Amino acid sequence: MKNDKIEKRHNETFQDIRNVAKDGEEFWLARDLQPILEYGSWDKFKRVISKAITACKTSKQPTENHFSQVGKMVTLGSGAPREIEDIALSRYACYLIVQNGDPTKPVIAHGQTYFALQTRKQELADDKTFSRLHENEKRLLLRNELKEHNKQLVETAQQAGVKTNLDFAVFQNHGYKGLYGGLDAKGIHQYKNLKKSHKILDHMGSTELAANLFRATQTEEKLRRENIQGKHKANKTHYKVGSKVRKTIEELGGTMPEDLPTPDTSIKQIENKQKKLEKGKDKDG
Repeated sequence: MKNDKIEKRHNETFQDIRNVAKDGEEFWLARDLQPILEYGSWDKFKRVISKAITACKTSKQPTENHFSQVGKMVTLGSGAPREIEDIALSRYACYLIVQNGDPTKPVIAHGQTYFALQTRKQELADDKTFSRLHENEKRLLLRNELKEHNKQLVETAQQAGVKTNLDFAVFQNHGYKGLYGGLDAKGIHQYKNLKKSHKILDHMGSTELAANLFRATQTEEKLRRENIQGKHKANKTHYKVGSKVRKTIEELGGTMPEDLPTPDTSIKQIENKQKKLEKGKDKDG
């Protein structure tokens, strides 16, 4: 319960210090972010920012779009105003900063989840091709992407010690329990009135699929980055990531995944319909 309160406070604070420019672009100020990430010294925090800028260059992103030097007025002890250095940060810049921050700080882990989810949501919103797709087309795209990432998750989990099919079923249920407020695969089936033969992921809308895709990618990355070993630690990691994704969705005012509507058609039905359309085109050709 105590950890839940701490995490909620951090997520609310990340939202509280968010700024919006006249053109609608959101940004954060480094001087506001520094105390939240528990860096007492501006010089130490600047070293983390420098690492983030290097990471931005490595990813071939224009740094000027994400890190912008600005001035900030403060009042000295004498009452005199003084301008100090500050940096306006994009959401992606904040994500890179928490990725390069001190991993022993709980707030860094919370920040990684918060900014990574925000970044992923914005990527989907900004993707013009994706935004033009109909709901079933979005579902199909996200489901196929999730299939590929689940393969990577299986490989990484195996390296961590999740060896057998039973091990992986338990591992997967830990992720579901974190994301779905304690519901495992069986519980999700019952809650959503799905048949035993139904695959959970094939009966999700695009929003729910996106949340599960995020859960899978972040778990795979965390297992690999922290070189987690042992199936029990891997299970715990999957649960924690799922829980953090859930809490971030909650703090952003989103609908919990188990309460999102279940589509009338399954992914399998959409694929079959596509195949029939493609066959029809071939005959016409």
